[in-house]
Parts: sequence; structure tokens; C-alpha cells
Amino acid sequence: MGAHTSRTTAVRDLRETAHAAQVRELTAAGVLEDPRWRAAFSAVPRHVFVPYFWTGRGAGHERLWAEDPDPERRARWLRGVYADTPLATRLRDGRLVSSSSQPSLMAKMLSALEPADGDNVLEIGAGTGYNAALLCHRLGEEFVTTVDLDEEITESARSHLALLGYHPTVVTGDGARGCPSRAPFDRIMVTCTLPMIPAAWLGQCRPGARILAPLSTGLIALTVRDADFAEGRFLHTPAYFVPLRGATAAPAPTEFGEVHGLPYEMVENERFQFMLVLTDGVLHPREALDLWRREDRPARERFGVTVSTGGQWSWLDDPQGPYVWPLGDG
Repeated sequence: MGAHTSRTTAVRDLRETAHAAQVRELTAAGVLEDPRWRAAFSAVPRHVFVPYFWTGRGAGHERLWAEDPDPERRARWLRGVYADTPLATRLRDGRLVSSSSQPSLMAKMLSALEPADGDNVLEIGAGTGYNAALLCHRLGEEFVTTVDLDEEITESARSHLALLGYHPTVVTGDGARGCPSRAPFDRIMVTCTLPMIPAAWLGQCRPGARILAPLSTGLIALTVRDADFAEGRFLHTPAYFVPLRGATAAPAPTEFGEVHGLPYEMVENERFQFMLVLTDGVLHPREALDLWRREDRPARERFGVTVSTGGQWSWLDDPQGPYVWPLGDG
């Protein structure tokens, strides 16, 4: 009994030390400038939400988990959990269907969401429940709703959240349809990549609401005017997420290494990749490259998106300017 208690205490101390180190690193990186988010990350340990994850690719997948009898593999699990990296948490037929996002990106997104006390927030993509827990700590569980298509994922997220005493509304359903029963929302935060913005969300938002969503390889921050219109620009932050599944499922991403007719350095240029995906199906790769060069290699912040009853468009610099492209099925 004594040896078991000693081991349990040592494991708890290691986890607490690793958690504290993560918060210090995120703070030093400048992504936890808001003390309220710093307090949330300090209060919510990531390991509770990631009891296991997968490493490697293809046939080389390896599962690391908290209760592995091998102490070295347990140590690798703990190092991985508190590293600033995304973690694959659920595979199906070798395909990634759910993950725990990179903590520094989560911190940037939560900050960019700009929720105020009393705001009603909808999260699309429950994942492990970690992000919902951070929102619960900041706003209170009664103001947080999180949705995922997969019942196995929502049940797991609900269990993880309950371990820390959080009980937000966790819904199994198609995130593209939002959650009408919990509307209206002041903020919608999306943790899966979209091909376009589901129209249902606008009708579930209050005027002035903010939608933050991964699109292409960036984050679009939209301000909702009403049920018929929203507009905004991309943040400078790159973002790569598991695609949304359901009615508005994202298409397979462009394989940049297979884009022919482009100089290799452009295929590997992350900023150009963003524009290439954003204009996919509208501009040929060579046309996109010529425009990108002609416009002084624009970064993400110069691009934006307009959502209206007449369709959805991405644009460069000005929604009324010369460079406007239909988005998704626009």
C-alpha cells in the first residue's frame, strides 16, 4: 500500500510539474497575455483530456497512454501531452477523426474570440473537451455549448469535463446545423476546417456576434450583422484542423506536392499555399501564383470573406475590389 501511494504521489507531482511548465512556456511565448486565459490554462490540466494519443503515420501508428505499465512509455505520454503540439486522439480505419489542438493555437484562438462575461458561446467540434473546459473556466459552464457529430467523441468529452467538475451542454449532432435550442449565440468558435460558412449559424447569432473558424489554412474572424450577412478578415495565424464532417463537409485538402507547373519554392511557401487553397477551383495554380506575385505576396490578413444570402466570397484587400472569388459551392 505504501509503495502504491508513493508511486501515485510521484505521478501526480510529475503531471503538476509538467502542467505548470506548459503554462510558463505559453506565457513566455506571449499567447497568454490576458490573465483570465492564463488562469484558465493554469486551472485546466491537458492530461485529463488526453489519457492516450497516437504517434506516427500509416502502419507505424503507436498508442501512448497514461496507464501503460512501461514507465518510459508513460513518460513519453506525459511529455507529449504537455508539448506544444497537436495530438491525434481518435483514428478510424487509419484516418484521423479527432485530435487535441496545439495549446498555443488554442490560446491564440480563445484570445481572438474576444468573449465577454455573460456571452453565450457555441463550439463546433467538441474533440476531447479541453477547449470547452477552458471556456467553462472563463465564462461559466452555463454559457458553453459544444457540438460534435460522433456520439463516441461527445461521450468521451462529457466524461473528461465531468472529472474536473464542468458540465456544459454537450450535444451530439451535425455542427453545420449549429444548435438552435441554445441560441442566440454571441460567439461561435470552430475547431475543424470548413469549405465555407454554414448559413444556419448566422441565424443563430445575435447582431454583432463573432464567428472564428478555420478556412483554407487560416482563421477567419467574421462579424455577424444579422441572419443574412457576415463579413471579416483572416487573422495572421496559420491553422490546420481536422475537416468538418456532416452536411457541410470539407473536401480533401490540396496535395501541394502534386501541384504541377509551379516552382518548387512556391509549392513549399506556406503563405502562397493559403491563397492556393482559398481560390481552389476558381484560379488555376499558375494564375494564383501570378496574382500573388503581382500583389506583393499578400499575407493572410489582406484576405477576407463575405457571407450573404446571395452567396459566399473570399476577397483580397476589399470586398468590393477587383479580386473576389466564390467560396466553396458559393
